[in-house]
Amino acid sequence: MLTSGISFINFKVKSKASRVKKELKFLINEKNQIIISLSRNYKNNFNKKILNKYKKFKNFQIIGMGGSILGAKAIYDFLKYKIKKKFLFVDNLQASQKVDKKNNFVNLIISKSGNTTETIVNANILIKKKDKNIFITENKDNYLYHLAKKLKAEIIHHNNYIGGRYSVLSEVGMLPAELMGLNSSSFKHLNNLIKNKRFINALVSNVSSILYFSKMKKFNSIIINYDEKSENLFKWYQQLVAESLGKKKKVYYQ
Repeated sequence: MLTSGISFINFKVKSKASRVKKELKFLINEKNQIIISLSRNYKNNFNKKILNKYKKFKNFQIIGMGGSILGAKAIYDFLKYKIKKKFLFVDNLQASQKVDKKNNFVNLIISKSGNTTETIVNANILIKKKDKNIFITENKDNYLYHLAKKLKAEIIHHNNYIGGRYSVLSEVGMLPAELMGLNSSSFKHLNNLIKNKRFINALVSNVSSILYFSKMKKFNSIIINYDEKSENLFKWYQQLVAESLGKKKKVYYQ
């Protein structure tokens, strides 16, 4: 039973709700490129016909860090019951990285900058001669771009205006979804969501709450998850918010 010393406070604050709603409406109306990437109007930098030659493979390896891989991991966790292929996700450095020499893989190496140290190290360790390779990186002079050219791999251009943490509905998340046998267009529901008042009100409330508590110098956010399938979804959310607001050590997550 609850004691008299425990009280509940509603965390929904409205102090900045009107400002947030106004700015959200502005972003949508001005056709902001990041917002467009969340809709069906966004044109992916890959051709589905080109991907057909990779769909016959059963083993896939996605190599990346942070926002470059967490979205795809969340998609796989939620929908792997209907995915018939095996996907491995490599998003950290390990003292003894094991190389599977028995199976040939389609390696999907993702880094916007093309110079992410952990991704470069893992790619050099795990890529084998008989593997097929797809690189997603910016179309500019960087390490992974040159490595892809050397390996004669498929190169998918990562749009420079989409940050890694916002990229789940761009090539970064949708190309893996297609390789999983999923229809990438089925993930694009922004046009319906912005017409849903309940969604917009919840979004505005959450954003205004974050702004309010940040101004009040409340910088800790604790996520408690009771659903195993949601683990990588919340890791992506954690990375999304922490990287966006934690540049000046203003947000801490547990």
